[in-house]
Amino acid sequence: MTNFQWPVRVYYEDTDAGGVVYYANYLRFFERARTEWMRASGFEQDQLRQQHQLVFAVRSIEVDYLFPARFNQLLLVDTHITQFRGASILFSQQISSTEPDTIQVLCRAHVRIVCINAQSFTPCPIPDFLKSELQKNV
Repeated sequence: MTNFQWPVRVYYEDTDAGGVVYYANYLRFFERARTEWMRASGFEQDQLRQQHQLVFAVRSIEVDYLFPARFNQLLLVDTHITQFRGASILFSQQISSTEPDTIQVLCRAHVRIVCINAQSFTPCPIPDFLKSELQKNV
């Protein structure tokens, strides 16, 4: 299975009063990596909406927070598909610290996204043209 990797720098705005990344911001890092994965696969989400009336939404997410990330750390978000279904894709994602000599997994998630009709906001099958291209990365 092909992994897609996206670097993320922790900014001050990402941290909480304790100086570590606020838990909800990990979800933002995961979202950015999935968006960049789509872009690297040749699809822009705004174009999918305009040309094909398709959007993607998170259906479910399970997150394990293992170690804290801190201000100014450089992180790497790994993303890969673990399952395709008719209208959804299950991703396995993890965020690791890339500090020299200490590559360490900080957070893991399983994220199911669902394909939705942009007008009715109801689930719809992932179109064949999209599925065939995205499966090349599996």
